[in-house]
Amino acid sequence: MGDSYVPVRVIDAHGHLLGRLAALTAKELLNGHKIVLVRTEGILISGNFYRNKLKYLDFLKKRTRTNPKKGPFHFRAPSKMVWRVIRGMLPHKLPRGAAALDRLKVFEGIPAPYDKKVRFSVNSCSKVVKLKPQRKYCSISRLAHEVGWKYKGIIETLEVKRKVKSQQYFEKKQERAAIRKKAIGNVHSKIADIDAEIQEMGCKAC
Repeated sequence: MGDSYVPVRVIDAHGHLLGRLAALTAKELLNGHKIVLVRTEGILISGNFYRNKLKYLDFLKKRTRTNPKKGPFHFRAPSKMVWRVIRGMLPHKLPRGAAALDRLKVFEGIPAPYDKKVRFSVNSCSKVVKLKPQRKYCSISRLAHEVGWKYKGIIETLEVKRKVKSQQYFEKKQERAAIRKKAIGNVHSKIADIDAEIQEMGCKAC
């Protein structure tokens, strides 16, 4: 991911493994990149669901004995769970780590304006690449839902609507591209000599 610079790198987290994606994101943040994680409800955790739920329920018991308001704070939303995992991989109490954490944004679903931007996926963090077919895994959205997250159904509904709009936009884009291609074909014979002159000047795009 660090081989090319993008002002804001939007990563579609659906189907990625939590630990691998968090480690890679933390490293890129420390290198100065701005990262936006979308569709975090689709992140997967290796290991069966029952084991992961027991671990999280055990985590919910941890608190400050004298005053629980002082923490630790137990997030239920998938985006905040992922944010907390990444924070644990950064020196967030030092200026360098705090600045890196400020460069991170995490969302469930794909809110505007990121639904109109190019989204990346990371093969080195993908479940289909890094997890053997027979290994068990669970979805972070199901885990969050069973420990108190209340918006699983709402996010799923919004995602269905977003995919319909995205499909309509893609079809219109294809129609416009076909019309443009046809228009270029209609006038190709008239502008062939002009294109030849432009190519002689060294323009390879024409």
